[in-house]
Amino acid sequence: MVVEAYPQRPTVSFELMPPRRPEAAPNFWETAQRLVAARPDFVSVTYGAAGGDRATSREVLATLLRGTPVLPVAHLTCVGASREDVSEVIDEFLEAGVRSFLALRGDPPRDEPHWRPASDGVRSSVDLVRLLTQVDQRRAAAHASAALRAATRPLTIAVATFPDGNPGAGTTRDQEVRRLLEKQEAGASFAITQFFYRAESYTGFVEAARAAGVTIPILAGVLPATEARRLRRVEELTGVVAPSELLRELDRLTGSDGAVDPEAQHEHGICYSAKLAREVLDAGAPGVHVYTFNKHRPALDLLERVGLTGRAAA
Repeated sequence: MVVEAYPQRPTVSFELMPPRRPEAAPNFWETAQRLVAARPDFVSVTYGAAGGDRATSREVLATLLRGTPVLPVAHLTCVGASREDVSEVIDEFLEAGVRSFLALRGDPPRDEPHWRPASDGVRSSVDLVRLLTQVDQRRAAAHASAALRAATRPLTIAVATFPDGNPGAGTTRDQEVRRLLEKQEAGASFAITQFFYRAESYTGFVEAARAAGVTIPILAGVLPATEARRLRRVEELTGVVAPSELLRELDRLTGSDGAVDPEAQHEHGICYSAKLAREVLDAGAPGVHVYTFNKHRPALDLLERVGLTGRAAA
């Protein structure tokens, strides 16, 4: 079933993760090409903790800039890195033509429970937002061409926000609202939420954020819930807990041999996620940002079910 397109076109965007191994590159680029063909408003490209895939991320961004009409947004993390190192990375991305960033603190080392940021490090995403602006201003002051580029293509800085609180940081919704306000005051252009499973997670957070003075757009992050195995895995990675009823429903979808039926899980998950996306869009979300995990079919099927296929960048 395909629903009617929205009269006021919501934005569509995807998250891509650069391939970590050379043999994964062909599948990655096939997925990227299929997603780009959907004409999204932008594609964000992840950046590993401490810059673990820095070169690959920069290569993906440069390829998207050169070969597609899609706006690439560079993830940038700062955890565990000095101010000098982060400034160098920002310089590299700006030199490659990147003008849009998603500023993230990043995850601290998992094997260091008592880890603390270095005294000369960039300690938070708020500091990173400020540093991005400072590096861009420094380049503009040093070179006329950089100044013109900054004037014609202003820096865009997105930030992450966590509508139910951030389990990794131990924050509540109210604390995340205050953090988002700080990010806005530091210069953030818009926010992208962590994925969620209930519409109220998004709508309640936005209501609280607006009441606190947040005015920047808050984009709804959606994860296609097509595999119980993946939902459990992302819970381990993010702390965002999938509804037990959803997991039970997916687990019950088996074939005559008792094994998981991937097609049945896919259909059930798309129905669930499309309903969620429609609810937040109807409530005023400016668009959906799809966490693809480098799988194009769930992302594109979700857009089709919501009525957004072919609408992006129209």
